Amino acid sequence: MPPSSAQAFSASSRRQAVVFAALAALMIATRVHHFGNALHLPDASMAVFFLAGLSLQGQAGGMRSHLPFFGLVTLAGVVDWASITYAGVSDFCVTVTYSFLLPAYAVLWYGGRWAARRFGTDATGMAARAGVALASAAGSFLISNGAFYWFGGRYPDPHLAQYLERLWQWGPLFVKTTMAYVLVALVLHALALALTRTRLFGRAAGA
Repeated sequence: MPPSSAQAFSASSRRQAVVFAALAALMIATRVHHFGNALHLPDASMAVFFLAGLSLQGQAGGMRSHLPFFGLVTLAGVVDWASITYAGVSDFCVTVTYSFLLPAYAVLWYGGRWAARRFGTDATGMAARAGVALASAAGSFLISNGAFYWFGGRYPDPHLAQYLERLWQWGPLFVKTTMAYVLVALVLHALALALTRTRLFGRAAGA
């Protein structure tokens, strides 16, 4: 007997909750360390927002469909506050432009949502999703880094040459880190889909 719509919705909700919890845990575990070291993975926050948009489509419309986004933004702020207050992490990056993280993360979130609706899960679709992730990561970094440099007050005499130098210094590192997480997630998702299809084919053949 096929599952009812209520059962299907419940199963989908459970999957969404598991994905959200996994992404939140990944952010908590990595956010303190931007590029990682021998003991810690690099910061996955940018990838988390893209993957959340890609995976947490949900059944609800309107503002409810954005609750995971605001939940992750809040979590990011709490982790930053706790890291600075209790773990001795530098507050150099926390300026009046900290609020620009909201549009920067929104670029990743909406990029993921758009990619999920526009592209499928075949090889071509997965490659396209990776391309959207790359563009979203670059756009997100331009927003956050540009706002910090030009309006953050940390550089008394900002000028274009220095900005471009710092953009080239840090941009590829942030984008590369984001893409590493996204590509791993896409590969794991593709493998899970292939395994599921194999099992379903085996059951159908044995019926």
